[in-house]
Amino acid sequence: MSIVLKTSILLVLSNVFMTFAWYAHLKNLGAKPWYFAALVSWGIALFEYLIQVPANRIGYTELTLAQLKILQEVITLSVFIPFALFYMQQPLKLDYLWAGLCIMGAVYFIFRS
Repeated sequence: MSIVLKTSILLVLSNVFMTFAWYAHLKNLGAKPWYFAALVSWGIALFEYLIQVPANRIGYTELTLAQLKILQEVITLSVFIPFALFYMQQPLKLDYLWAGLCIMGAVYFIFRS
């Protein structure tokens, strides 16, 4: 398995945890105090970091720091949109397409060479 593919898979997994840590409390813990939601989020974020740190270390052996960051942003948006649509039941917006196109432009400029 290539370094970029391995890094991407790990970053997708870490982003699933990250997205839930950052946003799921808005749906599930709205009636709880903020500090309770923060503790739950920190617990979820621990798993994100346990996957994200090795992913970045593996990726950095072949990718530049800028390439690694842009890859992370593409994956973040790719995980966030289905989360927003299906889990948080937010409406689909054309803005998601425009944001995706901007990110694709960033991918082009960072990976061209």
